[in-house]
Amino acid sequence: MNEADPIANLVLRLAELGRAHPSAPDLTRIEPFEPFFHHGNLDALHLDKRDGALTRREVLTRLLLLSAVLDQGPDILGLREMVTRFTNELYRREIRFLHKPILFFEELGIAIEQLLEQHEAVRKLRAGDWAAANCTNPRRYNLFMDNAHQALGYAVFRWGVPLALIYLLERESDGRETVTALLDYLESYPSTEIMTQQLKDHTRYGLGKAIGDKAAHLFGKWLVTSYPLTRRTDDLAWQGLSYEVPYDSNAGRVLWRTGYLLHWASEEDYLHYQVLQPRRGKGGTTYIRVTNLRGKPLGKDRLFTAALKDAYDDVCRRHLKTHRRAPAKVEIQRIQHAYLLRLNQQHQPPFAAGHFDDGLIYVGTTFCFNHAQPDCSRCPLRDLCRGYNETPALITAYRT
Repeated sequence: MNEADPIANLVLRLAELGRAHPSAPDLTRIEPFEPFFHHGNLDALHLDKRDGALTRREVLTRLLLLSAVLDQGPDILGLREMVTRFTNELYRREIRFLHKPILFFEELGIAIEQLLEQHEAVRKLRAGDWAAANCTNPRRYNLFMDNAHQALGYAVFRWGVPLALIYLLERESDGRETVTALLDYLESYPSTEIMTQQLKDHTRYGLGKAIGDKAAHLFGKWLVTSYPLTRRTDDLAWQGLSYEVPYDSNAGRVLWRTGYLLHWASEEDYLHYQVLQPRRGKGGTTYIRVTNLRGKPLGKDRLFTAALKDAYDDVCRRHLKTHRRAPAKVEIQRIQHAYLLRLNQQHQPPFAAGHFDDGLIYVGTTFCFNHAQPDCSRCPLRDLCRGYNETPALITAYRT
């Protein structure tokens, strides 16, 4: 324990928890990809072996991209179950839409039928547990985005857009062999972070609102850390600190309640950033919209040591590659990277940004529930949590 820096202790604890409790889709349950794994582990030695017209590495990358776009909603476990069931069912029918994306559109009727069928099956399986954990009504269970109920819109927008990107990249290959069309495109960028930005924003190939910043960074985490599929393993800009943490509602809740966010800016700052939105949360509580934190600076009265600033500058210049020179401002969402870089001087194997994020997901979904009575007594962060030890209102008066 570092008595002088409780934030360092919190970052370390979260990274350790994330390494012990990883959060990523279980690709071993995708039936056509079972040979890609050995005793539950990715067969890294044979990733470039052909599987039909693609390499194993490429087809898994396609699945992760699609999963990242879809992995947004109230129940992560339910979403992943639905993707698994849907993929298995279409492949059983020889609709190999990851290998040949145009098949998804040619068989759109079957795709919509299966989305509806698998959604209903998962709803029956998960709605009760989800409602109990979130103190809500199981009838509100819905995995389609934006609380919509239209399968066509969901199929074309959320499933169709990433598959259309892959189809376009194959069509524009200029006659070259396209066994790794998506990976070639992704790895053409100087860093994972820049790739995630362009995945959303590129004028020609960007997925736009179909993916969102959080989902784009989730894909970067999975590609580099959870299922290491990138081929640029010797490049710092494609390793564990090369992408921002994909802050989601779990991250916002845990980092607010523990006092992490208040260490770096005041409540007034977060109100100004519209991260805190009074009376917008359930029951008239203050809503924490953590996605509004992206790009926001350290509070003016907050201290940032020279050693941390050096580490932060190194992360931005050599890992994220978002700056050629030392950045003029410190962005709150990147501060844990500086701590992780310093921690990695004493810890091997090194921690990745994804381990920190997985720790947030584990705590947020297992203990730090989004209501006034989370399971604090069992939470592994309780000795480090400001809300539990000093200021209960950080728990009771805020929601995500």
